Amino acid sequence: MDVKIIESEAEYASALKRIDQLFDAPRGTKEAGELELLVLLVNNYEDKHYPVPPADPVEAIKYRMEELGLANKDLEPMLGDKATVSRILNRKRDLTADMMRKLHRQLGIPAEVLLHTTTC
Repeated sequence: MDVKIIESEAEYASALKRIDQLFDAPRGTKEAGELELLVLLVNNYEDKHYPVPPADPVEAIKYRMEELGLANKDLEPMLGDKATVSRILNRKRDLTADMMRKLHRQLGIPAEVLLHTTTC
């Protein structure tokens, strides 16, 4: 097992190929240990070279609405009147701390997602 920090795309591709080969390794085996280590190294490389931007709060709200089958009017108790809901969903108004708190509590949207509010 020659495992080291991944520093190039070629090493990254090689690690992914090896992970694919080891994917069904039985727990407790040498191969399973190698697989676990390779996954950590690949995740580290991906975090550095392919960072995921923070989730967009408006998109998170729309996604959760779709998941729960909600309409814009269902957000009024959390966000305010019909016009306020519309302005928020159309990125013409920012969320307030109180709105974020209500969306988090009532819809289960992670607070850290809602805090990335740069709609206007």
